[in-house]
Amino acid sequence: MAKKARKPVSGDVATNRRAGHKFELLDRFEAGIELVGTEVKALREGKAQLGDAYAVLDRGQVWLRNAHIPPYAPAADQNHDPERPRKLLLHRYEIERLAGRVERRGLTLIPTRIYFKGPYAKVELALARGKEQRDRRREIADRDTRREVERDFRQRLK
Repeated sequence: MAKKARKPVSGDVATNRRAGHKFELLDRFEAGIELVGTEVKALREGKAQLGDAYAVLDRGQVWLRNAHIPPYAPAADQNHDPERPRKLLLHRYEIERLAGRVERRGLTLIPTRIYFKGPYAKVELALARGKEQRDRRREIADRDTRREVERDFRQRLK
Protein backbone atom coordinates (compact mmCIF):
# COMPACT_ATOMS: atom_id res chain seq x y z
CA MET A 1 0.00 0.00 0.00
CA ALA A 2 1.47 3.33 -1.06
CA LYS A 3 1.89 6.10 1.47
CA LYS A 4 -0.18 9.22 1.00
CA ALA A 5 1.67 12.48 0.46
CA ARG A 6 1.62 14.53 3.63
CA LYS A 7 -0.33 17.75 3.14
CA PRO A 8 1.23 21.04 4.25
CA VAL A 9 -0.20 23.05 7.13
CA SER A 10 -3.30 25.06 6.22
CA GLY A 11 -2.31 28.24 4.40
CA ASP A 12 1.00 26.73 3.30
CA VAL A 13 1.61 25.87 -0.32
CA ALA A 14 4.81 23.89 0.30
CA THR A 15 6.97 23.11 3.32
CA ASN A 16 10.55 21.90 3.61
CA ARG A 17 10.36 19.53 6.57
CA ARG A 18 13.78 18.03 5.83
CA ALA A 19 15.42 21.39 6.52
CA GLY A 20 14.87 20.98 10.27
CA HIS A 21 16.61 17.60 10.20
CA LYS A 22 19.56 18.54 8.01
CA PHE A 23 20.19 22.04 9.35
CA GLU A 24 20.16 23.97 12.59
CA LEU A 25 17.74 26.82 11.84
CA LEU A 26 18.95 30.01 13.52
CA ASP A 27 16.85 32.92 12.24
CA ARG A 28 13.84 33.29 9.93
CA PHE A 29 12.92 35.95 7.37
CA GLU A 30 9.88 36.56 5.21
CA ALA A 31 10.45 37.41 1.55
CA GLY A 32 8.19 37.99 -1.41
CA ILE A 33 8.70 36.04 -4.66
CA GLU A 34 8.76 37.50 -8.15
CA LEU A 35 6.53 35.11 -10.16
CA VAL A 36 4.96 34.93 -13.60
CA GLY A 37 1.19 34.35 -13.96
CA THR A 38 1.26 30.61 -14.56
CA GLU A 39 3.49 30.11 -11.51
CA VAL A 40 0.94 31.80 -9.27
CA LYS A 41 -1.83 29.57 -10.62
CA ALA A 42 0.33 26.47 -10.14
CA LEU A 43 1.12 27.53 -6.57
CA ARG A 44 -2.58 27.94 -5.83
CA GLU A 45 -2.97 24.26 -6.78
CA GLY A 46 -0.48 23.51 -3.97
CA LYS A 47 1.93 21.24 -5.81
CA ALA A 48 5.24 23.08 -5.32
CA GLN A 49 8.30 21.29 -3.87
CA LEU A 50 11.16 22.73 -1.81
CA GLY A 51 13.18 19.54 -1.25
CA ASP A 52 16.52 20.68 -2.70
CA ALA A 53 15.84 24.42 -2.79
CA TYR A 54 18.25 27.04 -1.48
CA ALA A 55 18.71 30.80 -1.71
CA VAL A 56 21.83 32.63 -2.87
CA LEU A 57 23.01 36.24 -2.76
CA ASP A 58 24.15 37.42 -6.18
CA ARG A 59 25.15 41.03 -6.89
CA GLY A 60 22.98 42.52 -4.17
CA GLN A 61 19.92 40.37 -4.93
CA VAL A 62 18.57 37.19 -3.38
CA TRP A 63 17.61 34.30 -5.69
CA LEU A 64 15.65 31.13 -4.96
CA ARG A 65 17.19 28.15 -6.77
CA ASN A 66 15.96 24.56 -7.33
CA ALA A 67 12.42 25.25 -6.10
CA HIS A 68 10.09 23.18 -8.27
CA ILE A 69 6.81 24.82 -9.26
CA PRO A 70 5.17 22.45 -11.78
CA PRO A 71 3.73 23.75 -15.06
CA TYR A 72 0.11 24.90 -14.99
CA ALA A 73 -1.77 22.42 -17.22
CA PRO A 74 -4.39 24.77 -18.76
CA ALA A 75 -1.66 27.23 -19.87
CA ALA A 76 -0.33 24.71 -22.44
CA ASP A 77 2.26 26.52 -24.61
CA GLN A 78 2.63 29.64 -22.43
CA ASN A 79 4.01 27.84 -19.39
CA HIS A 80 7.05 28.62 -17.24
CA ASP A 81 10.22 26.63 -16.62
CA PRO A 82 9.56 24.64 -13.40
CA GLU A 83 13.13 24.95 -12.05
CA ARG A 84 13.95 28.53 -13.06
CA PRO A 85 15.70 30.82 -10.53
CA ARG A 86 13.21 33.21 -8.91
CA LYS A 87 14.07 36.60 -7.47
CA LEU A 88 13.19 37.09 -3.80
CA LEU A 89 11.98 40.49 -2.67
CA LEU A 90 13.59 41.86 0.47
CA HIS A 91 14.43 45.35 1.71
CA ARG A 92 17.97 46.54 1.00
CA TYR A 93 18.95 46.59 4.70
CA GLU A 94 17.70 42.99 5.09
CA ILE A 95 19.81 41.85 2.14
CA GLU A 96 22.91 43.61 3.51
CA ARG A 97 22.36 42.09 6.95
CA LEU A 98 21.93 38.62 5.43
CA ALA A 99 25.01 39.05 3.23
CA GLY A 100 27.15 39.92 6.24
CA ARG A 101 25.95 36.97 8.29
CA VAL A 102 26.23 34.46 5.44
CA GLU A 103 29.78 35.51 4.50
CA ARG A 104 31.14 35.95 8.02
CA ARG A 105 29.82 32.84 9.73
CA GLY A 106 29.53 30.40 6.83
CA LEU A 107 25.77 30.09 7.12
CA THR A 108 23.33 29.33 4.31
CA LEU A 109 19.81 30.42 3.37
CA ILE A 110 17.22 27.65 3.21
CA PRO A 111 13.56 28.16 2.23
CA THR A 112 11.38 26.44 4.83
CA ARG A 113 7.94 27.14 3.38
CA ILE A 114 5.97 28.93 0.67
CA TYR A 115 2.61 30.40 1.57
CA PHE A 116 0.11 33.06 0.55
CA LYS A 117 -0.34 36.18 2.64
CA GLY A 118 -3.39 37.83 1.18
CA PRO A 119 -2.87 37.89 -2.59
CA TYR A 120 0.94 37.72 -2.30
CA ALA A 121 3.11 34.59 -2.39
CA LYS A 122 5.76 34.61 0.34
CA VAL A 123 8.78 32.46 1.17
CA GLU A 124 10.03 31.89 4.70
CA LEU A 125 13.83 31.80 4.61
CA ALA A 126 15.87 30.38 7.45
CA LEU A 127 19.46 31.27 8.17
CA ALA A 128 20.90 27.82 8.78
CA ARG A 129 24.04 25.95 9.76
CA GLY A 130 24.54 22.37 8.56
CA LYS A 131 24.30 19.65 11.18
CA GLU A 132 27.00 17.03 11.39
CA GLN A 133 26.21 13.35 11.79
CA ARG A 134 27.10 13.37 15.50
CA ASP A 135 24.75 16.32 16.09
CA ARG A 136 21.87 14.30 14.63
CA ARG A 137 22.76 11.30 16.79
CA ARG A 138 22.88 13.48 19.89
CA GLU A 139 19.50 14.95 18.99
CA ILE A 140 17.99 11.45 18.68
CA ALA A 141 19.54 10.36 21.99
CA ASP A 142 18.21 13.48 23.76
CA ARG A 143 14.74 12.87 22.35
CA ASP A 144 14.82 9.23 23.57
CA THR A 145 15.92 10.18 27.10
CA ARG A 146 13.26 12.91 27.25
CA ARG A 147 10.64 10.35 26.20
CA GLU A 148 11.80 7.89 28.89
CA VAL A 149 11.70 10.56 31.60
CA GLU A 150 8.17 11.54 30.60
CA ARG A 151 7.11 7.88 30.61
CA ASP A 152 8.55 7.36 34.12
CA PHE A 153 6.90 10.55 35.33
CA ARG A 154 3.49 9.44 34.03
CA GLN A 155 3.85 6.03 35.68
CA ARG A 156 4.65 7.61 39.05
CA LEU A 157 1.56 9.82 38.85
CA LYS A 158 -0.71 6.76 38.47
